Amino acid sequence: MGDGPFGHERYLFRRKVFRFFGGGFTVFDPNGHTVLYSEQKSFRLKEDIRVYSDHSMTDELLTIKARQVLDIGATYDVLDARSGEAVGSLRRKGLKSVARDEWAFLGPQGQEIGMIQEDSLFLAMLRRFLAGRNFLLPQRYTVKIGGQPVASFRQHFNPFVLKYTLDLSADHEQRLDRRLAISAGILLCAIERRQ
Repeated sequence: MGDGPFGHERYLFRRKVFRFFGGGFTVFDPNGHTVLYSEQKSFRLKEDIRVYSDHSMTDELLTIKARQVLDIGATYDVLDARSGEAVGSLRRKGLKSVARDEWAFLGPQGQEIGMIQEDSLFLAMLRRFLAGRNFLLPQRYTVKIGGQPVASFRQHFNPFVLKYTLDLSADHEQRLDRRLAISAGILLCAIERRQ
């Protein structure tokens, strides 16, 4: 794997502790070093999440923007903040996600290239029943590109701090753009934690 914030096979996403409004998310490399930091603004009807190289928030790397206002099946466009290039999009599968979280990965031209799906329907329904205590059954997601598993997200058991691990080690051919995978992790922390 290459250097830089997008050159790792594993990442840890951690939600900022004692944050009551909005969200601050730190992304760590396998050695525990901060590689990215993201702020989610409070009281916004339309999500606009910025991803920076560190906590100083001086070097913006990615922008994640919702296309619609308050939509259960919202699409979030991911842009490279430096070049303005479209990296791709993530679309929440609205009605399907009521029972079990499911997201589609879209390429830069809007074509569906893959998906993220919560581990099992039974566990997903049980988590919804335990609303507010769903840390008792941490979420797991499988990421597939062309029907083949390439990555996974795993929530850690912790009642106080939201943590997810992204494992891209199965993506030997790097079919999934790391910027899009990391954006998915940030959205899982920011959007799915609300349910």
